Amino acid sequence: MNVSNDEKRAAIAANRKRYEDLRAEGQGAAVRALPSPTPLDQKLAEGVIVHREIVPGGWYWTVGVARGHGLRIVNRGGSSSVAMIAWNTADRSERINYSDTVKVQWSAALRKGRVILTDMGRVAWSIIEDTSGAHDTLVGGSTSASNRVAFGEGAQRNTRDNFIGAAAKLGLDRRDIPPCITFFAPVGVADDGRFTWDSAKRRAGDFVDLRAELNLVVALSNCPHPLDPANAYAPAPIEVILFIAAPPASDDPCRTGGAEAKRAFEFTDRLFTS
Repeated sequence: MNVSNDEKRAAIAANRKRYEDLRAEGQGAAVRALPSPTPLDQKLAEGVIVHREIVPGGWYWTVGVARGHGLRIVNRGGSSSVAMIAWNTADRSERINYSDTVKVQWSAALRKGRVILTDMGRVAWSIIEDTSGAHDTLVGGSTSASNRVAFGEGAQRNTRDNFIGAAAKLGLDRRDIPPCITFFAPVGVADDGRFTWDSAKRRAGDFVDLRAELNLVVALSNCPHPLDPANAYAPAPIEVILFIAAPPASDDPCRTGGAEAKRAFEFTDRLFTS
C-alpha cells in the first residue's frame, strides 16, 4: 500500500501529539505529588540506625540492603559526588536502569518523591528524603580518561575502575556493570543542549535517603564527577548510614506519584506477596 507524503506527515503529527499529551499528563501528576526538599538538619533517630561508616575520598563501598531498609548518603564536606549501581540480590542480572528511570517519570531530575527502576521494570529504590535534588542521571561516572583530562597524568582513582573492583568483589564482572546514577552532581542541560554544572546546589551536610524496594546489593563510588570544575583531585569523605525505614503510608509520594510508578510498584510487590 502506497502512503502519500501528506498521510506520513499526518501520522507523524498524530504520534507527536500523543507523546506530548502523555508527557504533560505524566509530568503534571508527578510535579503535583512531589514533596518539598528535606531540611538539612533532619536527623535519623538513633534507634533505627543499623550501621554507619565513612567512605574515604576516591574509594568504593559495597553493601547489601534488605527490602524496607534505608540507605542515607551524606555529603559531609559539600564537595563530593557519589555514583551508585545496584543489583537485585535474588537475580543479579537485574540491575538499576537509569534510562527507564528517566522515561517512566518523564524527567531526568531525581529528587524526593521519585523512584529508581531496574531494567525489569521494578522499583529498586524510593527517594524518601533529599535535601538538594542535585543528582545526575545523564553523564555517568569518571574514568581514567576523564581524570586525565580534568587533573592531568597520575594514578587517581575513578568510578569506572572502582565499579570493576566492586563487581569482582561481588563475584560479578565488567558486563554486569550498568550505567550509574550520581548523587550530589548538579548537572543541568542548557537551551543549546550542553551540560552545565551548578556548584551552588551542593552544601556541606546534604544527604539523600533511599528506601530499598527490593533486596539489593549496592556499590558506591566516591570520586569526582567528570563535569566537576574543581582543578585538583581531592575527593572528600562521605558518610553512609544503614537504617530501618518507616513503612510507606497510603499516600506515600513515591508510590502515588504517577500511573507508571504505581504499576512499577505493583509489579515489584508481586515478588513478595505471591
